[in-house]
Amino acid sequence: MAGQSRKWMILIATIWIQAFTGTNFDFSSYSSTMKSVLNISQVQLNYLATASDMGKVFGWSSGLALMYLPLSLVMFIAAAMGLLGYGFQFLLINNFITLPYFLVFLLCLLSGCSICWFNTVCFVLCIKNFPVNRPLALSLTVSFNGVSAALYTLAANSINPSSDQLYLLLNALVPLLTSFAALLPILRQPPLSDTHSPHAARQNSVIFLTLNILAVFTGIYLLLFASSASDEGMSRLYFGGALVLLISPLCIPGVIYARDWFRHAVHSSLRVESSSFILVHVNDLELHKELLTRQNSARSVSNRDGQRLLGENGHAFQKGKNSDVNCEKFFGQDQLEMLGEEHSAAVLVKRLDFWLYYVAYFCGGTIGLVYSNNLGQIAQSLGHSTRTSTLVTLYSSFSFFGRLLSATPDYIRNKFYFARTGWLTIALLPTPIAFILLASSDSAMALDIGTALIGLSSGFIFAAAVAVTSELFGPDSLSVNHNILITNIPIGSLLYGFMAATVYDANAISAPGNENIIMSDSLVCMGRQCYFLTFIWWACISVIGLVSSMLLFLRTKHAYDCFERHRISAQPTLS
Repeated sequence: MAGQSRKWMILIATIWIQAFTGTNFDFSSYSSTMKSVLNISQVQLNYLATASDMGKVFGWSSGLALMYLPLSLVMFIAAAMGLLGYGFQFLLINNFITLPYFLVFLLCLLSGCSICWFNTVCFVLCIKNFPVNRPLALSLTVSFNGVSAALYTLAANSINPSSDQLYLLLNALVPLLTSFAALLPILRQPPLSDTHSPHAARQNSVIFLTLNILAVFTGIYLLLFASSASDEGMSRLYFGGALVLLISPLCIPGVIYARDWFRHAVHSSLRVESSSFILVHVNDLELHKELLTRQNSARSVSNRDGQRLLGENGHAFQKGKNSDVNCEKFFGQDQLEMLGEEHSAAVLVKRLDFWLYYVAYFCGGTIGLVYSNNLGQIAQSLGHSTRTSTLVTLYSSFSFFGRLLSATPDYIRNKFYFARTGWLTIALLPTPIAFILLASSDSAMALDIGTALIGLSSGFIFAAAVAVTSELFGPDSLSVNHNILITNIPIGSLLYGFMAATVYDANAISAPGNENIIMSDSLVCMGRQCYFLTFIWWACISVIGLVSSMLLFLRTKHAYDCFERHRISAQPTLS
C-alpha cells in the first residue's frame, strides 16, 4: 500500500515539473521587448526562437546522461541549464550586462535543452512507475506542460504586470524551485514489483479519471483568470488558487487508499470486486509478462501460420494471410507487422510509416508551436498588442485541453474504438481551418478563435505523439526514437519562422509610413499584410500534414483493429 502511494506521489511530482518547465511557451510575452532591447530584426528574433527549439536536437544527451547519472541529478542539471540560460537573458534584457548576438543565441539553445532534459526525466518516471497505464500517465503529465505559459502569466501579473522582463527571471528560478519540491518523491520511488501489483490496477481507473477531471477544472480556471486581472492583488489571489489546484492532487491517492483500507478492515463485506469502468484488466498484467518473454519466438512464425501482432498491453494474435491484401498491394510491403515491436534508430529511419508520422508532426504540431512563438508580433501587427498575454494564455489553456483530450482513446475504448493514428488525423483538422480564418479576417474574434484552435490541435499532437511512438516503434526505444521524431521541431521552427520573419520584414520596409514606426531602432510592421501571406502558406503546409497523417492511419489501421478484436475476444477468458 505504501509503495502504491509513493507511485502516485511520483505522478503528482511529474505534473509539477511539467507545469512549470514549459518555459518556451511564454516566449511571445517578452519577445517584442527583447527585439527592441537587442535592436534586431524579425529574422534575427526568429533565430533566437529557433535556438530554444533547437535544444530538442540534443535531447538524446539526456538519455545518455541517465545511463550514468541518477535521475535526480539529471533533473537538477536541467534546472541549472535553465538558470544559466534564462538568468543571463534576464540580465541582458535589463541592461545589466552586454553580450554579442551569438552568445544570446547559445543562451537560448541552453534554455531549450533544459526543457528537453526535464521532459526526458518525466517520461522515464511515467514509464517506469506506470508500465500498464503508460499512455494515461504520459498524456496526463504532458498535458500540464501546456499550462506553463498561463501559470507564468499569473505569476508575472501578481508581481509586476508591466514588466515583460520578469518572465525571464521566473523562467530561470521557478523550475529550480520545482525540482526541489519534486526531489523527495523521486528519491523514494517504490520497488518495481509494487508498480505491477494486481491490486493497483483496481485503483488506477478511478484515480486517473479523478485526476483528469481535476485537470479540466485547472485548465478552465487558468483560462478564465490567468490574464483577466491587471490588479496585482487580484492576480496574487488567482495565482494562489492555481497553486492550490496543483497541490490538491496530493489528497486523491490518500483518500482512495484510506477508503479501501477502511472497507477491507471494517466493512470487508462491502468491498467492490469489479467496476464498470476499467481501463486495464487485472489479469492483463500477468499475460503481458508472459507474452513479452515469448516475443522473439512469436516473430519467427512462418507466413503460412500468419503474422504475430503485439499490442500495447502485450497481447499476441494472428493475422490471416488473406486479410488486407489489397491494402498491402496499394501501400507496399513495408507495413507495420506488430504494435510495440522495438525499432532501433537504424531500422526506424528506413520505415515509410515513420516518415509519414514525421511529416504529420512536422506540418501539424510544429507549425502550431511556431505560431505561438510569433503571437507577440502577430498581435502587435494587428493592433492588439495589449492583448498579447491574453492570447498567450488562450493558446496555453487550449493546448492543455488538447493534451488532455489525447487520453480519450484510452477512456472510451470499451464504448467506441478508433486507432490512435486515426485520432491523430482528426486532431490535425483544426489547424488549416484556423489559418484560413486568420488569413480571411483581422478581427479580435478571429484571432482568438484561430489561436484556440491551433492550441487545441498542437496540444493533442504533442501529448499523443509519445503514446503513438511507443505503440508503433516500441516502448523500450521511446527515449531514442521520440527524440529522433522531435528533431522536426527545430527544423520547422527555423523554416516556418524564417518564412514568417521574411514576410514581416519585407512588409515593414515596403509599407508606406512604416519607416517611422520604430521602437529603439527596431522596425515594426503594422497591418494585416504582415502575416497574411504567412497564414496562407501555413494553411497549405498543414494540409500536407493532414494528408500524411491520413496515410499513416490507413497503413496502421489493420494492426490496431486486429489487436482490439483480440482484446475483446480474450476478455471472457480473463474474467
